[in-house]
Amino acid sequence: MVKKYSMEFGKKEKVLNYACQTYQLSRPNKVGAVMALIRECQPQTIEEWEKWYFENAETAGKNTCKITKESLTELGERLYAKITEVVIPEWQEAFAQLTEQDCINYIFNLTINRTYDGYIREKSVVYDGLALLFPELTFEESDPELDHAGDIDYIVRLNNKAIGIQIKPTTAKANFGNYSPSERMKANFTDFTNKFGGKVFIVFSLDGEIANKDVIEEIRKEIARLRVM
Repeated sequence: MVKKYSMEFGKKEKVLNYACQTYQLSRPNKVGAVMALIRECQPQTIEEWEKWYFENAETAGKNTCKITKESLTELGERLYAKITEVVIPEWQEAFAQLTEQDCINYIFNLTINRTYDGYIREKSVVYDGLALLFPELTFEESDPELDHAGDIDYIVRLNNKAIGIQIKPTTAKANFGNYSPSERMKANFTDFTNKFGGKVFIVFSLDGEIANKDVIEEIRKEIARLRVM
C-alpha cells in the first residue's frame, strides 16, 4: 500500500477546494507547473521534493517569478480572505433564499437545458467553424465506448493517423492562458497521441464560435506534420 502524505481537511475540504478553484489560486501562474516539476525532480522522498521545488519552481506565464514559502503563505492568506469575506456571505445568502422548487428546476435545467445548449454550441464550433476552415477534413464524433471519449469530443482522421478535438464552453471574460487540463485529461490526451499519432487540441467555444483563434494555426501545423509522416 502506497503511503499518503496529503493532509485531511474533513468537511472543510469542499469549501477550500471550491474557493481555491474559483479564485484560481493553485494554477501554474501561481504555483508553477507542479506535475511537470516533480517529474523533472524524480524525488525519492517528500523532503527531497519540497527542497527541490523551492529551489527551482517559478510561476508560469510571461512575467515569471520565483516561488517561495512566503509566496505560498500569501496564497493561503488570500484563500482565507476570499472564503471569509466573499464565499461565506454569498453562501449564507443563497442558503437563506433556497427553495425546493429551485432544486427541482436546477436538476431539470442541468439535464435538459444545459445539455442542449452545450450540444448546439459544440455543433456550431465544429460545423460552422472548423469544418469550414478545413473543408478537406471530416470531423467525427468520438465513439462513447472509447476510453478517451469523455475528454475528446471529435476525431479527425488522416489516413492511419488522427488528431483529437475537445470543445470547452467559456465566457467572454475567460483567460485561456490560465486554463490547465486535469491530470486525467492529460493522461487521456497522451493515450490518444500514442494510439493515433496526432495531438489533442482544446477549442474554446464562445456563443458557438471559436474563442481561442490561435488554435486554428496549431491544428493546421499538426495536420501538415501528420501528412508527411
